[in-house]
Amino acid sequence: MASTIQVDIVSAESEIYSGEAEMLIASAEMGDVGIAPGHAPFISRIRPGEVTIRISGQEDELIYVSGGVLEVQPHVVTVLADTATRAADLDEAEAIRAKERAEEMLQDRQAEMEYAEAQAELIEAVAQLQVIRKMKRGR
Repeated sequence: MASTIQVDIVSAESEIYSGEAEMLIASAEMGDVGIAPGHAPFISRIRPGEVTIRISGQEDELIYVSGGVLEVQPHVVTVLADTATRAADLDEAEAIRAKERAEEMLQDRQAEMEYAEAQAELIEAVAQLQVIRKMKRGR
């Protein structure tokens, strides 16, 4: 059995990561999953949050995804993200402003559609802040 697995993380805008890894950890629809070499194939939607890539002899690579699909094959893991950003490239001040805007929208909602949009924006902003804070703790 191989000791690494190919990991590809792509979004509509660009390829964020492509390389070998010891493990990938992501927030799948039914809970967090850890994918190691030889993992059984499956497909799952992923929630907004962190994707962690464990690379031998290096610090974990943290990537924020706003959602998407995780596909696991015998030798390749692919994350097709709605949007994806390396944790180091996230703007904490902007994430805080987005969270505050979403919270205001939730309080001032006029229609169910606005509530759903505000709720989705709040989930994404909170997930970004969690990734930023985890990255800062790791340094």
